[in-house]
Amino acid sequence: MIDMIYNLRVGDIHSAEFSDEFNNLCVPFEDSLSEEQIDVFHKILDCVSDTAAAEMRVAYKVGFKDGATLMQEIQD
Repeated sequence: MIDMIYNLRVGDIHSAEFSDEFNNLCVPFEDSLSEEQIDVFHKILDCVSDTAAAEMRVAYKVGFKDGATLMQEIQD
């Protein structure tokens, strides 16, 4: 059920744009790479994004459970 709630809310979560520091580091770095290296770099960035998304899902679930526990304690 929590997964379903999370998935419904995902569309409401606005992701931040890349920071200026990220762009200042990555753009010149990517320009210096070969096509094959760029592909690997993009795969690495995808892995980092997937990890961050998984951590966000876990944090959302924990927060939801904590909130439900607090509400239950208040009612009792």
